[in-house]
Amino acid sequence: MTLRIETASAGQTATLRLIGRVESEYLDELRAQLRKHGPQLVVLDLDDVTLVDVGVVRFLITCEAEGIELQHCPPYIREWMDRERRREE
Repeated sequence: MTLRIETASAGQTATLRLIGRVESEYLDELRAQLRKHGPQLVVLDLDDVTLVDVGVVRFLITCEAEGIELQHCPPYIREWMDRERRREE
């Protein structure tokens, strides 16, 4: 399965549920979806993500730094993000 993005809005929060494989080739579409929700608080729900690559891990690090919440982030992705942050220090 490739990436599928489901969007839900509640009040001032938009949740983008990512499903499947999130690879760097999909980052432009994901960025467009994030821009579309503008000033709303945006949450990325990663519960159904099965695979990511290093470009996506770096993107997620940037998202968190910009205030985007990562919800249900699988432990392997969180650990990879931590390793990337340490590597860049």
